[in-house]
Amino acid sequence: MDFSVGVSVAAVVLVALVVVTLGIGINIVPQGHVYTVERFGKYHRSLESGLGLIAPYVERIGRRVNVMEQVIDVPSQEAFTRDNAGVRIDAVVFYQVLDAARASYEVSNLEVAMMTLTMTNIRTVVGSMDLDQLLSHRDEINERLLRVMDVAASPWGVKMTRIEIKDIVPPADLAGAMARQMKAEREKRASVLEAEGHRQAEILRAEGRKQSAILEAEGRKEAAFRDAEARERGAEAEARATQLVSEAIAKGDLAAANFLVAEKYVEAVKAIATAPNQRVVVVPIEAAALAGTLGGIAEITRSVFGEGAPARKSAGLPPNVGGSAR
Repeated sequence: MDFSVGVSVAAVVLVALVVVTLGIGINIVPQGHVYTVERFGKYHRSLESGLGLIAPYVERIGRRVNVMEQVIDVPSQEAFTRDNAGVRIDAVVFYQVLDAARASYEVSNLEVAMMTLTMTNIRTVVGSMDLDQLLSHRDEINERLLRVMDVAASPWGVKMTRIEIKDIVPPADLAGAMARQMKAEREKRASVLEAEGHRQAEILRAEGRKQSAILEAEGRKEAAFRDAEARERGAEAEARATQLVSEAIAKGDLAAANFLVAEKYVEAVKAIATAPNQRVVVVPIEAAALAGTLGGIAEITRSVFGEGAPARKSAGLPPNVGGSAR
């Protein structure tokens, strides 16, 4: 009886020991984590995500390391620029553990070390820049911090992915001066743009006047060319008519000469009568000469519209010259 009870207890103890041993030896590692395995207190190996087995009572899980990208919110701190302007600055740091063993055993508290290192380097970078450069070159600050921090955190098995400056707050008096400076600069740019607009408008107006003058000159040139061409053609026609009349006179046709003289006489009288500065016209002409002239014109008219058609044809003269005198 006592023996069976002892066997039962031993069996229970053995089963419990097996269950505990299996519980110690079998580990489930979550995704994005790495477990370090220590054998007799010394780092031996690492377990990746999934099912991991260790030797019970000989090995144990040392550190559970998060290998996903993590962020540290760096608290706000005061720093001084190269021109002794105090600013308040805060930032955020993004990093990722690449080597779980080094991140576990090369530094005591990784997050505190990262935060302290970031704050120190922020003060260093801010102290090497002027206030205006600090406010306008935030990307350069991020780049310099990232480069320095990545080199410093490399022995810990950590990769610095990003460092972002969240805010840079200058003192109140400097902020007011900067606001006034910005306002003055904007007013200056507005004045410059307005002056530039007036300048462009004047240039465009001058260009328009220039084009107008050019077009007007082109018009006058074209008109003068047309007038000269018309006068040339009129002179050629008059020369041709004079030639024909001369030929008719040479052949003994005196009516043509009378017609030419009468035409010039009538044109001269018309020009005198229609002159804009003349109101009274005095023409001292002998009545006999005037009658003779009119008689010549009548003679020419009769020769043109009446009996003179055969004569014109025989003489070879144009209709506007006239026939032979009677």
